[in-house]
Amino acid sequence: MANPQSKKTGSSRPDLGSIGGFLLGIGAILLGLTLDGGKVTEIVQINAAVTVLGGTIGALMLATPLTVLIGAVKKIGSIFFEKTPPVAETIESIIGYATQARKQGIVSLEQEADKIQDPFLRKALNLAVDGKELSQIRSIMELEIDLIEQRGEAEAKAFEAAGGFAPTIGIIGAVLGLMQVLKNLANIEEVGKGIAAAFVATVYGVGTANLLFLPAGNKLRARLRSQVQLRELMLEGVLAIVEGLNPKLIRIRLDAYLAQPASKKAARESRPAAQAAAVES
Repeated sequence: MANPQSKKTGSSRPDLGSIGGFLLGIGAILLGLTLDGGKVTEIVQINAAVTVLGGTIGALMLATPLTVLIGAVKKIGSIFFEKTPPVAETIESIIGYATQARKQGIVSLEQEADKIQDPFLRKALNLAVDGKELSQIRSIMELEIDLIEQRGEAEAKAFEAAGGFAPTIGIIGAVLGLMQVLKNLANIEEVGKGIAAAFVATVYGVGTANLLFLPAGNKLRARLRSQVQLRELMLEGVLAIVEGLNPKLIRIRLDAYLAQPASKKAARESRPAAQAAAVES
């Protein structure tokens, strides 16, 4: 029997919403600056960037457990690149497993379970093959889902914490800049330029908080919801197999997870191959 889960784990593609939104936000700010008669070079200051980013990272390291912080850093790529959950492929795999279990018994899925790449589905199906009760399978796998949610929520909160620290660090940078300006009050011509330069740190702090850190936290939560939903689908499918439900009834139950039109299209395209594989098995 064909096993899509042994080959596909979801395709990755650029998230045009994240990339376009980030560039649009920066572009709008720079355009507003130039329309007011300013120059982009006026806000390009390495010392302000070092103060804000370095201070924010330092505060974040103090406030967040290192393991959570490392996990959050690893998720930066997922903010700008979207990994489409293989919902349709997963449903077809589960229907194939259900068909085989109905014909040959659930124990016949032992070899198929070992080929599954997704550790969550592999563990759930192995528990089913081992003859665990429905309540046991549900409690064990729901605990895993809860842990995934807690871990993902902590990583999202790390970005939100950075969004809270950055503006305050920016104010600190502005105060440090003003302290240097006050040392040179004798040269009144340079005071105005110095004050303007001092506030660049505030711009960096508020800008990174509202254009990067806080939106990143929200985007990670959206990614987390997709991951949790996929695992809930897997659990429902495995429990339905253990119950011995008809594959057609299982499909009706799982098709509720196909909320996106693209997923529905993928499901229609993959059904003939999955059905043919089930007949061959």
